[in-house]
Amino acid sequence: MAEKDFVETIETHRGIIFKVCKMYCPLDEDCDDLYQDIVAQLWKAWGGFRGEAKISTWIYRIALNTAISGFRKQKRNPLQHSVTADNISLSYEDGRQRKEEMEMLHAAITQLSEVEKAMVMLYLDEVGYEEIADVMGITQNNVRVKMLRIREKLKKILEQQ
Repeated sequence: MAEKDFVETIETHRGIIFKVCKMYCPLDEDCDDLYQDIVAQLWKAWGGFRGEAKISTWIYRIALNTAISGFRKQKRNPLQHSVTADNISLSYEDGRQRKEEMEMLHAAITQLSEVEKAMVMLYLDEVGYEEIADVMGITQNNVRVKMLRIREKLKKILEQQ
């Protein structure tokens, strides 16, 4: 029964895993490998899920930790390639100006650290500060401070473009 529950959970929340994969692996073949690694890590940790956090929070945490630690081990530098609108979904109106603004934002995001990218991804996914704190393993106040600094960093990067 545990296997069936696991498969259903993965199917229900696979969008979370895909978002993490796309954030850290712009190439499809790398993305597929990371997806498999994340699912394997989720399976290993499945028996230890205590239900103290939402399942989505738990999945985000494992997926992000797997992506970040995997790339550190392989000494890769994530997001070496250009980011497209498919990598991070934002709800903007159609139009050339909005598209250019999105491309500039995505290019700026590629210059952030892995942890900063994770926080931005969660924020853009409209995850609240409380859940971001749970996923990242830090306090809500720390999330607020880090997000303020990230916004300032992105603003500086965008001003330089």
